[in-house]
Amino acid sequence: MSQIFPSLAELDEHARQEPAFAAWRGGYGVIQHTPETQAGIYRMAHQLVQAGLQPDLGSVYELLRALDRLASAGLWLVAHMTYAQRVRLDGAELQPEDFKATPEGHTGGALNMVPAYAGYLTLNALSRQTRGWLMGQGHCVAAIEALNLLVGNLHAEQAARYSVDDEGLSRLCGDFYGYAQAADGRPGVPLGSHVNPHTAGGIAEGGYLGFAELQYAHLPLPGETLVAFLSDGAAEEQRGSDWIPRWWRAEDCGTALPVMIANGRRIEQRTELGTLEGLEGFKLHLRRCGFDPISFDGRDPAAFVCTLWEMEQRLAHRLHEKDNGLLRYPLPIPYGIAETVKGYGFYGAGSNAAHNLPLPGNPHQDAAAREAFNQSAARLWVAPAELEEARALFARQRAGLLPERDNPLASRRPVEPLLPELHWRNDDCSPMSALDRFFVDLVAANPNLRPRVGNPDELASNRLGGVLKALRHRVCEPESELEALNGKVITALNEEAVVSACLANQAGLNLVASYEAFCVKMLGAVRQTLIFARQQKEAGRPAGWLGWPLVATSHTWENGKNQQSHQDTTFCEALLGEANDMVRVLFPADHNSLLALLPDIYRARGQLACVVAPKRERPAVFDAEQALRLARDGAILVEARGEGEPLLLIANGSYQLQEMRRAGARLAARGHAYRLVYLQEPGRFRSPRDRWEAEVVAEPGLRDGLFPAGARRVLLTHMRPEVARGHLWPILPDAQRCAVLGYLNRGGTFDEAGMLFANASSWAHVLVACAQLLNVPLENLLDEEESLAVLGKGDPRLLR
Repeated sequence: MSQIFPSLAELDEHARQEPAFAAWRGGYGVIQHTPETQAGIYRMAHQLVQAGLQPDLGSVYELLRALDRLASAGLWLVAHMTYAQRVRLDGAELQPEDFKATPEGHTGGALNMVPAYAGYLTLNALSRQTRGWLMGQGHCVAAIEALNLLVGNLHAEQAARYSVDDEGLSRLCGDFYGYAQAADGRPGVPLGSHVNPHTAGGIAEGGYLGFAELQYAHLPLPGETLVAFLSDGAAEEQRGSDWIPRWWRAEDCGTALPVMIANGRRIEQRTELGTLEGLEGFKLHLRRCGFDPISFDGRDPAAFVCTLWEMEQRLAHRLHEKDNGLLRYPLPIPYGIAETVKGYGFYGAGSNAAHNLPLPGNPHQDAAAREAFNQSAARLWVAPAELEEARALFARQRAGLLPERDNPLASRRPVEPLLPELHWRNDDCSPMSALDRFFVDLVAANPNLRPRVGNPDELASNRLGGVLKALRHRVCEPESELEALNGKVITALNEEAVVSACLANQAGLNLVASYEAFCVKMLGAVRQTLIFARQQKEAGRPAGWLGWPLVATSHTWENGKNQQSHQDTTFCEALLGEANDMVRVLFPADHNSLLALLPDIYRARGQLACVVAPKRERPAVFDAEQALRLARDGAILVEARGEGEPLLLIANGSYQLQEMRRAGARLAARGHAYRLVYLQEPGRFRSPRDRWEAEVVAEPGLRDGLFPAGARRVLLTHMRPEVARGHLWPILPDAQRCAVLGYLNRGGTFDEAGMLFANASSWAHVLVACAQLLNVPLENLLDEEESLAVLGKGDPRLLR
């Protein structure tokens, strides 16, 4: 990699020889170019020409000159998106009626993102390569939307609504935080407050700060490049991002270019990185973690261009050194630090107010605020002729280039996987053994689909020993045969980090398994992905990534060797509240019922599955045919005994099925008829909340056949009973004729039977509910000592 470090005298001489360089060097408005940036641009321009990517140096400098104007116009438009409902390209001052009555926008961060995203677009044009992009601070979307409009990088629905004229720009500003709503209740315009599926090239909302830091290294495939714009506030607080050099491998990862926007401000206070000592300390921390930090001028879009280019060159050089035996993993990952002040370029820059509404008042009604807006906007305004010239030059440079809206990371659709043979069993075994063998065989059958396993706990403890042996922990210095430099298992005691590795692997095969109680820590990252995928479907561009399971094992009912912190059903309950067409919540009872679910889980597109599975040996309940029918229908009749009107017993969960079968046996022995239904997928029997859910809920005939109207019923659920009752009211229609038992937030160091008793969920507690519904004395169903025990007046051990 050639290195050219021109002196200031050499830059002066170059300006005399290259008028285009001299013209760019002078800057434009608030955009100025430091000697360090000029040197970086000089070096990059020569490298681009030497590589045959640009015909001559002048072409590079002309585009950079246009970049200054494009970025200034972007700053100008972002300020208008917050405050104005009318835009005047002629630069005339806005009047009171031109402003929004209620301005809104994350203005400071969006202003900082303008030079960043403009630099990204320019590097793509100069290098003739379309990179993907990711923005952790999704609330800065105004910068992306403004620049996408200015360069014509739009999806069809935005192109039809927004144009670069007074009318189109005014419509964009009016739509931004305009709260428009369609007749069906959804957003009425193709624009949002965060990155969304209408944002061309967007792949994540960025509403949860910190997850982009955990995902960016796992997103690109070899041959692809991703630019990840990150937040200094999130970098301070999300320590999992420090481990990226531990995970990144050129053999299965594309180029990842992290750039932190170091503007020094959170919402209400300065960040630690907003001080010189804090920033220098952060750089030292990055080096210790294996990064190669590069500070640059975050106020200048050209600095982003040459720094991103330099980062690519450095990483390529490190790979060359590794291939020649000079370096080994972890390689120093270039990490850009864009030093700026929040809201640079507009009134209030560097203050806490810059985060949201930097002006001292509302310009719609405040003359001083209006004057401040107009004065600040005037410094950013670009004359229409100059703006059109810049846009035309960008269009010529981008001709024939894949639009950023269609970059590979934004249009993932891996091939349909080849599914392995299903190996059924009829003996007592861990249901997890079905997943263990299936996933190993699935990966072996699909060598072109990159595998990732997210592991915050112990794979062996979770009965995934085959997965661990075949795929191995990814480490930099292997210590055993279960570790490898290029292992596919991402292991860290950080649930957010490991689930993010799989959420980011949208081009491959994934599996996450964790203790149920600790899955809760994954919820924000998972929910962000689900929301974005649902919105993609609603926008008519459904996500194409392959589905996979989030397995909540070592679950509440069998984790009694620990305290109550390990006994929590929140994860499945929370995901049951999400759109049922985007995440299936499943409770397989045995090996075969879990196995039968796996083909459809991994064939799905843009859909996850929450699988609550026991890891201990469980009796075989369903044969292959029954398991497949259960996977298809979501529930199945297990057994029916006795004459007359039967009591309907509904079990949801493996241990719950065990208790219900024992309760059913007692009912039959005492002369009472019953029907036992196993409910594996509760979401199939909810009332659909929109047309998308209506497509995946059970047909009325199936529902009524399994849960006939009028029958008295008892549901014993893995979840909290209140949650189950709320979601399942269509099959629990009459509270007076229904009883629901489940997790009551009781726990401690108990075995399975102890957990069931503590939560009033044992077979005997089921019979207490049955006696009440049948209006018979408890003694009709339980012996005296059993009755005393279940009522808390005897020895619970009698019920085992």
